[in-house]
Amino acid sequence: MRTGSEPTTARSALRARFWLSVWGLVWAIFGTVAFALTGRLGWAIACGVLWLVITVDMTLILRHIHQGPHYQPGPGIPPYRPPGNRAG
Repeated sequence: MRTGSEPTTARSALRARFWLSVWGLVWAIFGTVAFALTGRLGWAIACGVLWLVITVDMTLILRHIHQGPHYQPGPGIPPYRPPGNRAG
């Protein structure tokens, strides 16, 4: 049932995000090295900045994965209640 609160309680496929980040990291490292070796400093810097952004994103993804089922739900974890209807 749609409650209208999905954007505030949305869950992310963290493992998929992690593996996509790994793929991006490999290409960013390759691009940085390749452009640096060919003397294209601007492109090497751009790939290096992308490498840094991907590394920070991967760090946050791994942090959320290690925080447990609240951030990495499985099939046995029930959906969140809408904000404002929480018991407690």
